[in-house]
Amino acid sequence: MNAGDLVDTGGSVNAGGSVNAPVLSVTSLVKKFGHFTAVDDVSFELMPGASLGIVGESGSGKTTTARILAGLEQPTSGTVALDGEVIEGHSRRARLRHARRLQMIFQDPYSSFDPRQTIARSIAEPLRLHAPGSRKEHQARVDELLDQVGLSRRAGESLPRDLSGGQRQRAAIARALGIAPRVLVLDEAVAALDVSIQAQILTLLDQLRRDTGISYVFVSHDLAVVRYITDTSIVMRHGRIVERGETEQILRGPQHPYTRLLLDSIPSPDWDLDRVVQDRRALDLR
Repeated sequence: MNAGDLVDTGGSVNAGGSVNAPVLSVTSLVKKFGHFTAVDDVSFELMPGASLGIVGESGSGKTTTARILAGLEQPTSGTVALDGEVIEGHSRRARLRHARRLQMIFQDPYSSFDPRQTIARSIAEPLRLHAPGSRKEHQARVDELLDQVGLSRRAGESLPRDLSGGQRQRAAIARALGIAPRVLVLDEAVAALDVSIQAQILTLLDQLRRDTGISYVFVSHDLAVVRYITDTSIVMRHGRIVERGETEQILRGPQHPYTRLLLDSIPSPDWDLDRVVQDRRALDLR
């Protein structure tokens, strides 16, 4: 059984939009908190099956942008469109329709699970909301998802506290994939994991994208992670996009001083901390 047997999302690779049209379009996005502008005129597109990185330091506006994409924050102005349909409204029906096509994975998966529910029951929750089917069909889908992300049925019968951080992140991925969304937004999804576990999760995500055709928006401050998992990237500073393009091209030949500073800030054998500090001061004075 596959996702299409349970979920009518309009969200498979060939449904809900042309493979030649963006699956996600963000236009002139602005988000203000009082007098503070967290996101300032941000626009970008994501094609089906592609992976876009949003790069920046804390306070750059990248996480606020991700939360707007997921419907957790409402923009002050601008639009977010999925398959050409602008996301509007706050009704339960509108929220469910949005969630059916776009899911989000957070840095700390533990806080997104009900500590009283088994992992399998948490994975089944979106299926009960979005997918018609019997309990037996849902259980079969949960078993399939656990296997897809490399978790055993025993792990599915465990409570979140009984799993490692890597296992919980795999479970979060399984839950997000269950209803076959078009887009997966990952906010620092491997930042809290050990380096070896990071590599396992990134390899899993890369393989899942190849297998399912899902599109990723990958939010991260870690340029090594972004280089591995994304095709294109935008670099954000103070809520604005300062550079955009193919990820490898940006990292090999950054054009904006801020992007160069991010790269120079990565420790290396010839790392010059004094120069990094001077460059930071010079950039802040602009």
